[in-house]
Amino acid sequence: MNYEVLTRINPGDDLKHIGSVRAPSDKLAKNYADTTYDEEDWCYMVLVRRDDLVKVTGEPDERVTTGELA
Repeated sequence: MNYEVLTRINPGDDLKHIGSVRAPSDKLAKNYADTTYDEEDWCYMVLVRRDDLVKVTGEPDERVTTGELA
């Protein structure tokens, strides 16, 4: 499964998309995200399964890609 990684450095900051990870389970995805994106002291990090993203505009059959999240 593919996951998008969103973080914030300070409470109240907007969430920022910092990258993605691929893992066979949520548990491993959390571990991969935590170790891959540990360059900051994030106050908050969340993962979103890419399949759970809901497209608001664009063609109905068009898939969301990582580049659209940057």
